[in-house]
This record gives sequence, structure tokens and C-alpha cells, in this order.
Amino acid sequence: MNVFTTDKIRNVVLLGHGGSGKTSLVEAMAYLAGMTNRMGSVDNGNTLSDFDKEETKRHFSIRTSLIPIPWEGYKVNILDTPGYFDFVGEAEEALSVADAAIILVSGKAGIETGTKRAWDMCEKKKLPRMFFVTDMDDDNASFRQVVQDLQELYGKKIAPFHLPIRENEQFVGYVNVIQQKAKRWNDKGTVDKFDVPDYSQENLSICREALLEAVAETSEEFMDRYFEGDEFSEDEIRSALRVSVYDGSIVPVLMGSNILARGMYTLMADIIKYFPSPDMCKCAGINTINNEVFEADYDFSKPKSAYIFKTIVDPYIGKYSLIKVNSGVLKPEDVLYNYHRDTDEKLGKLYVLCGSKAEEVKELHAGDIGALAKLTNSQTTDSLSTRKNPVTYIRAAISKPYVYLRYKAKNKGDEDKISQALAKLTAEDLTLKSVNDSENGQTLLYGITGQQLEIVKSILMEKYKVDIELMRPRIAFRETIRKKSDTEYKYKKQSGGHGQYGHVKMTFEPSGDMETPYIFEQTVVGGAVPKNYFPAVEKGIAEAVKSGPMAAYPVIGVKAVLYDGSYHTVDSSEMAFKVAATQAFKKGFMDASPVLLEPIASLKVVVPDSYTGDVMGDLNKRRARVMGMNPIDTGYQEILADIPYLELYEYDTRLNSMTSGSGTFSYEFARYEQAPEEVAKKEIEEREKREAEE
Repeated sequence: MNVFTTDKIRNVVLLGHGGSGKTSLVEAMAYLAGMTNRMGSVDNGNTLSDFDKEETKRHFSIRTSLIPIPWEGYKVNILDTPGYFDFVGEAEEALSVADAAIILVSGKAGIETGTKRAWDMCEKKKLPRMFFVTDMDDDNASFRQVVQDLQELYGKKIAPFHLPIRENEQFVGYVNVIQQKAKRWNDKGTVDKFDVPDYSQENLSICREALLEAVAETSEEFMDRYFEGDEFSEDEIRSALRVSVYDGSIVPVLMGSNILARGMYTLMADIIKYFPSPDMCKCAGINTINNEVFEADYDFSKPKSAYIFKTIVDPYIGKYSLIKVNSGVLKPEDVLYNYHRDTDEKLGKLYVLCGSKAEEVKELHAGDIGALAKLTNSQTTDSLSTRKNPVTYIRAAISKPYVYLRYKAKNKGDEDKISQALAKLTAEDLTLKSVNDSENGQTLLYGITGQQLEIVKSILMEKYKVDIELMRPRIAFRETIRKKSDTEYKYKKQSGGHGQYGHVKMTFEPSGDMETPYIFEQTVVGGAVPKNYFPAVEKGIAEAVKSGPMAAYPVIGVKAVLYDGSYHTVDSSEMAFKVAATQAFKKGFMDASPVLLEPIASLKVVVPDSYTGDVMGDLNKRRARVMGMNPIDTGYQEILADIPYLELYEYDTRLNSMTSGSGTFSYEFARYEQAPEEVAKKEIEEREKREAEE
């Protein structure tokens, strides 16, 4: 691929609900740009973007693809993101390097949850954006309805640039609102101009007036001319719209048919006309030598620096670190410094990825997006720069995973292979985490949703030939006591020669400190138990609290007091007193009204107003205590509740079902509370059953 200078680059992220047509739009763009000789389709599994076997099997994107499209001397880097919330981390990575966004809406399905999420993501990043309405070849598509719904949600800034023309139920052309001209597609792939149909005149007047109002608001001179009834030239309108689209005060709405490859020429032209090149955007990091702000601003004349926004670790195509060049011009064999890892990275060759294919390039200018192969230590969200000018950029905020399942190898001996494969997958996807929970004897896989974890299981089988079983996780219960007990235990063993003798009298009671497993004290008088055995007694208690007598869960909140006992001058030993203390603990614990404690989470659920009743009703069924409700963004409520961890199992699926995918949740550990009798009984029985099986 040719080298492009900063002013000739556009970095555009495609966002929208799953199935809104992002991947098929890329196919149409690539086809019209001459990159392919025929368009692939999601159903046939032969698209540029969805090259992964899991994507072709499921017919939807599961990771962001980079497709650079050359167009009339410009390079449009398209970041095609997954539409489903299961893979939100992919979209967040792409947004961290995009300079503008296209939000796709199906003219057939209309505004969906993913549409609103995409808008909210752009709002947070303050990204210039436009809407593209797909499926206009479908009889049931309604461009007018989509525009009305968008205007109801986001106000006057929503401005249709085109209006569809239908003849004999066919999508045949469009009206250009700026030019006030109608155009019809012909067999050659170009357009023929004709008079605006009568039925489009009223809509054209409304849309045109809205555009002129927006143009007038860009300057006092234009405002005066507008009120005086003066006409603006097409160049004046486009110049004003460029400013308005860039600052977000106007959001254009375009439309087309991906299948028929209609509407893409105007879309590509408007991307180049209205979206900013990187050198129009701000980008700043911190110089780590003097802690001063480094204004990179995608300036090719400044010291080299780059940001790693994504990592691909694939057994078929290798490892690539996807970067955006924030300043300077990168060249092969450059040596860059990674401040986060305190290491130098020799770049080797430079690449541009197009789906699964890597194409070598001579250099990458500031603002461009490319790929580096086989970086040794660098990871996603790391910064690269020169040692003379070491710079670090703000790491992209990636959603934290809250859904987790227990997993284990189906085939013995695969544990190491699984561990290595998961290390690669977690390097690729920052919303994925593998955690060893040794306390409960389990390994956990964290993700955004249960579906994401199921897909990970499938990828492990398909790509790495290892099979895992996903199961309900064991919850980290605790054990404690509610009363005081007084007990003694004498450990006596004779087996020829020296025997073993240790005798303790102890009390056990609640300590009141639920952060600490135990508190040990001794009040022995008269040397009944020599001082040198006190540490052994405490060791016995320390060992015993690791696995409680009720259900083998860790013990918390117990005070153990050694007040008496006896010893033998020959047979007593540290081991004997340790064993005596351990056994005394087990007996005394069970005599002190033992109870099982369950972990409680502080839960936050964010949902649209209309779903609060259903969500609160469901929380009550899950033994949650709703603590309050706060209005947040327009039309959304934050519900605060305390809920047992046991009840969070599959909550993501239930919340998704109740709120049509618009609800989100997060939680953190709050405290332990006594588990209800039926819960404790069931847990003790399950633990006994597991121990019997083991």
C-alpha cells in the first residue's frame, strides 16, 4: 500500500447494533474502491472483516477489524467493530484511536439498544459522527421514521443530507439536500440527474431549512444574511457544515443499500469532506523526564511516538501490535522505548493490516494506523516513543468484566496448554481474565457476558485444540461462631520409645473483628503449658482456620484463648501441642453455635426509567436489598442494592432479557452476612458430596 501523509488520512470507527450492516458496508466500500472483484457476505462467511472461523460460523463480528480503503488519493482507515455488547472492549479499543464515527442503523429495524450505546460512546469521546441508514433496498425500510426517531432522541442537530427516492417499490436514487438535486443510479454504477419528484419537495424544504439554520449559526455574518433572506452558495454551506460536523453541532444522516452497493460513493465523499484528518485533532501525552505535557497533535515533525491500541495473537497469522502513530514518521528498523516496561523495542518491518492480511509499508506518518510484528514485551495500551523524548499516553478505559464461570480441562494433561492459550486470548481481549482461586480450589474465567465466555471455550477448541468445561463457580463462603465455648483436648500417642503428648484447655468466642481469621491469646498461669509451646498452639489454630469444621470454608472472627493444659517432660513436643490445638479448635468451634457466612456485593444497575420496576422486582427475588435509586443520564436510573454473590449467577443474561440489552451492572465486595438456614444447609450438603467424590 502507498504511504499517505497525515492530511490525507481519515480514521473512522463503525459502530451500531449487531446486525445493522457494519461488515457488509465495509465490503461494499472495498468493492467500489477496487480492492476486491466481488463483494463477500456475512452469510457466506467470506468478508474481509469477519475472517476468524468463529465469526464465519456465528455470522457476526467478535473482534475489531482494520480495513484501510484508498479513495481518490485519500486513505480511510475503517475500524469495523462488533455490535454486540459481549465484545464492548473491542469497540472501546477502536474508539481510542478513531477521529470520527459512523453509527449504522438498519432502516428496517430502526433505533436499537446498540444505536444508543454507540451514541453514548461517541459523546464520551466527543467524536464527530454521522449516521448511515442501511437496508434501504428493503420494502419495510423507513428512512423518514429513523430520522424522526433520531431527532426525538438527539434534537435538531440530526440533519439528513439525503432523501431516498423509490419507484415501483425499488430504491432507485436520492435527493441531495445541499444541492437540491435528484439523482438516479444507472447500470454503469454512476448517477443520472433529474428533477426532484413532487412527493419529495415538502421533505426537502424541511431538511434544507434545518441545514440553513445550522449554517447561519456558525457566524454572525451568516446569521445576518440568513435573516435578510440571502442565499448561501453551495461552497459556503459545505464549509460551514464542515465546522459544524467537526464540533458535533450537526450530525449528518446518510443512507444506502450495502447489498446493492448504493450510497457508498456519497458516504465516502462525505467522510473525506466533513470528517477531520488527524492533524486537525488534539493528542497529548506526558514527557516522563520533566512531567510536562507533550503536545503530539499528530505532527510529523515532532519526535516519534505511538500508542498500542490492540494486540492480535493468532496461531495462524502471528502476533501483531496495532498502533496509531501520534507524532513523527515511523520507519522500518526504528528502535522505540516503552516507558511502561522500561525496554527498547526494535520495530523491524512496518505493516498495514487489511482484515487478516498484512501488507508491508515503507513508513507510517503521524495519524496513521498500522501494525508492528512480534514486539517482545509491549502490550495493549502501552506507549512507544524515543528514549530522548519518553512519552506516555493515557491508557484507554476498557470495561471491567464482572461475569465469571469456573472452568477446568476436560482432558487431563491439557492444563498447561489451556493456560498458554488463555494467556494469548487475554492479551488480545482486555475484558477477559483468567484467575486462580486457590482458596476455593477453582480456576475462574471472567468476561463481559456468559456468551463471550462460551465463545472463548469454542475458540480454545477450534484454534488451540483444547477443551474446557464451564461450570457454576463456587462462592467464597466463610465460617464463624456466635457463642462462647470451653473445650479441652489431650493428644496422647505411644508407639515405642518417645511418645507424643500435648494437652490444652481453650475457650473460643466471637472476636468482633470480621476482617481477621482469628485472634490468639494465652492466660496460662503456673507453667501448666510451657511458654515455648505457645507458638505451636497458635500454629495449630492458624492451620485449623484455613478450612473450617462446618463446610471446609475459611474461618473468620474467632478469638481463641489458651488458659490451661498440661505437658510431659519427655513426650511433649511442638507437634503434639499443634495437633492438640487443631483438634480443640474443631471441637470448640462446633460447640460455639457455628454459622456459615455468605459474601454480599454492593451492586449498581443502570437501566432506562421504563425498566426500573422489572429490575427491582427481580432483585427482590434474588434476596437483594434495594438501598436507593439515583437519576443519572437523561432517561436512566442507577439502582443501588446489596445482593448475595450466590444470586449474581447468570444475572447478566436476566438483565439483558429484561431490558432488551440496555441495562448494565457492576459490583464490588461489601461484607459477609449470615447465610439463611436453607442456603447454609444446601452448601454444607454440597461440600460433603464433593468431598465424598474426591
